[in-house]
Amino acid sequence: MRGDAAVYVHGLFLSGGESLFLRRRLRSDFGLDVHPFSYPSASMRMVDIAERLNAYMRELCASKARGCTVHLIGHSLGGLVIYRFLERFPEQPAGRVVFLGTPCVDSRAASQAMRRRWAAKLIGPTVAEELLEHRERRWQNGRDLGIVAGTRPMGLGQFFASFDEDCDGTIAVSETRLPGATDHVTLPVSHMGMLLSARVARQTGHFLEHGRFALD
Repeated sequence: MRGDAAVYVHGLFLSGGESLFLRRRLRSDFGLDVHPFSYPSASMRMVDIAERLNAYMRELCASKARGCTVHLIGHSLGGLVIYRFLERFPEQPAGRVVFLGTPCVDSRAASQAMRRRWAAKLIGPTVAEELLEHRERRWQNGRDLGIVAGTRPMGLGQFFASFDEDCDGTIAVSETRLPGATDHVTLPVSHMGMLLSARVARQTGHFLEHGRFALD
């Protein structure tokens, strides 16, 4: 996999810079060149974000060798950005996909937060479009998709919603499951902590290289 590229897509209120440790580990351990894609997550609509990511991918691929492999990594809302991007622009370079703490069906925390006027103004249109109602999504892209869910309940989501199941403090494990995904693994990390975790980086790299998570 050395020489492959990957694009990291961040979640709500983030910028991509939070993925620094993840990107460094994927480079040192797997030789993967990871490029953070940034977008205004609280103000731009999903259709516009997908178009922006498509333009970013075209520019990235133009700088690489013909036929290069480009993987995709999405944290939280970033996973849904990738889902919608590939749904609208399926003709992309070969590569695998990993979601980290992505709410694939809906988000209890987002739904509860939207009931508070001040929070609703901050969250923005993309979350309102994608996460307030249960969605029967299915992975049908043809690419291998691996999903990492956290089970350490430390996160801001607990201020808005109560969880009666394993969660990462913001997203419940059940909310991360997506029919059609290739593999799914739970790790003892929080929603933001997974970006700092060496174990998450190792599982992400292993999946991107082999199409399956490693069995610890």
